[in-house]
Amino acid sequence: MTALRISALRKSYGPGPAVLDGLDLTVPAGRLAAVLGPSGCGKTTLLRVVAGFLRPDAGTVTVGDRVVCGPGVNLPPERRSIGIVAQEGALFPHLSTARNVAFGLTGRSHTSRAARAARTEEMLELVGLGGYGHRMPHELSGGQQQRVALARALAPSPALVLLDEPFNALDSALRAGLRADVRAALRAAGATAVMVTHDQQEALSTADLVAVVRRGRVTQCGTPEEVYRQPADTWVASFVGDAVLLAGRVEGKTAATALGRVPLTGGAGSRLSGTVVLRPEQLALTGPDGAAARGTVRDVCFYGHDALVSVAVEGVPGTVDVRHPGPVALRPGDTTGISVTGAGTLHAEPEPAA
Repeated sequence: MTALRISALRKSYGPGPAVLDGLDLTVPAGRLAAVLGPSGCGKTTLLRVVAGFLRPDAGTVTVGDRVVCGPGVNLPPERRSIGIVAQEGALFPHLSTARNVAFGLTGRSHTSRAARAARTEEMLELVGLGGYGHRMPHELSGGQQQRVALARALAPSPALVLLDEPFNALDSALRAGLRADVRAALRAAGATAVMVTHDQQEALSTADLVAVVRRGRVTQCGTPEEVYRQPADTWVASFVGDAVLLAGRVEGKTAATALGRVPLTGGAGSRLSGTVVLRPEQLALTGPDGAAARGTVRDVCFYGHDALVSVAVEGVPGTVDVRHPGPVALRPGDTTGISVTGAGTLHAEPEPAA
């Protein structure tokens, strides 16, 4: 198993700001890391540099104990031992499923035809397509084509697998199931992998680590739970899922906010005030009488398993979003109370959007 280490990576396309601006990232061996960020933050450029399709202006990329890119070193893509899964599979249309998977194994003098056939079938079984080797790509669904692309990437036992928005071309009904299958296949193979995505739910539900990229740098890297529950700043909090941002004044181990006193995780440090970050599921709707905060319902969005209720609260710009389990009887114009459950994190005032 192999780790990926990226240090001080820089890449510019012209006189403007650098697309990658001193980016650092470490992915432990056998882990799947999701690189998450808005359009233009440098995600695709990072993937292309690691793959060897672009040469950086500075920095190093190390796969295992081998520097594949750095001062005086720039190995071509075919010598980096990196498998790639593109957005739409990119299968060879004139080759069968089995021949697509075996493509990366051909030409290896130490691999016999029987060994290649066995490895091909092993990879197809791994991605749940055993017995599909005779089919042509056009006879497969979009999800099946992505499974074949993953099997092809894993067949040569690469040091690293790169996935470029692998579920982007699929409809929502297929995405959730395929995400779980891809994660299981990567874990079964013991592969180190990096997946680029702009989909927050995809990153949180699929990866072992989430690296949030902003303006060419990793703003925060941690487990999905860490990034969601303890965001590094208010921008990360707002980008990774829905966030409730409240002005807060520190009072001991709590902050006084428009929704009442909120316990703080990790303390407030030396700050006396800042922005308290909560998630909508940390808020609950209550009767208006005796509530710490009350407001007027502006909108209700029902999603089946829960509903998102937007409430206008005095002292809070815009509205406060409350995630309520199941259906809710409130309607726009109704008055409701709001209570806070759990703890929030305190940050400096929010920065302007990227």
